[in-house]
Amino acid sequence: MLDALPLDDIPAVKVYLGLPLFGQRAVPGGGKELALRQKQDFGLLVFKPAVLGAGDELPLVVAALKERGCLAPGASIGLVGFSAGGAAALYAMSQAKVAIGTVVLINASTGLSASVQALEQATGQKYLWSPESRAIAEKTGVARYAAGIARVGTPPALLLVQGADDSVIAPKAASDLYEGLLPYYRKAGSERRIQFVRLAGMPHQWSADEHALDSVRQALTKWFQGSS
Repeated sequence: MLDALPLDDIPAVKVYLGLPLFGQRAVPGGGKELALRQKQDFGLLVFKPAVLGAGDELPLVVAALKERGCLAPGASIGLVGFSAGGAAALYAMSQAKVAIGTVVLINASTGLSASVQALEQATGQKYLWSPESRAIAEKTGVARYAAGIARVGTPPALLLVQGADDSVIAPKAASDLYEGLLPYYRKAGSERRIQFVRLAGMPHQWSADEHALDSVRQALTKWFQGSS
């Protein structure tokens, strides 16, 4: 994300956070262990620690930024999330444990249900739901996101950027999320603070496509500058 979105035109302190279980935060065993967890129970052993874990860490990140003088008292933060990182940003937004002013989601999973659908499509195997995983799906669903938004006075400025050629996350998931949240933004008198952008020709791995990368950069910069 650092190379794809340096965000040089946005005057702010930028922190690039890795998801638990991935990249530099991979568990011992690396990809083999992750594949085993995915096979055993994707919802509880991968999605929960990676997505909910990242969202639950956010208050600690904000506290560290304030301690280092990188975030003024009372200031809000902005979040950018791609794929599973988008699900983590949505979850953090719904928890309302920190002040979030702006959120941009790029080809984002909208929750466990969307991630399971993507997994089943990729593997051709059905995921075996349990009461605990269904509870996580509910916690990361549109209704719970809407409830979180309703708890705050002015909802975060939310931009949903979705590639029309995303073969991993169904583009309909983002449009359904937008349609589900829009009434709550309207109720708060903040309809202009939510927007859905569908980019023609953009694949899931948008940063590898020069045209898609440029389009995402422009949309993100414009949104952050306009919502500040």
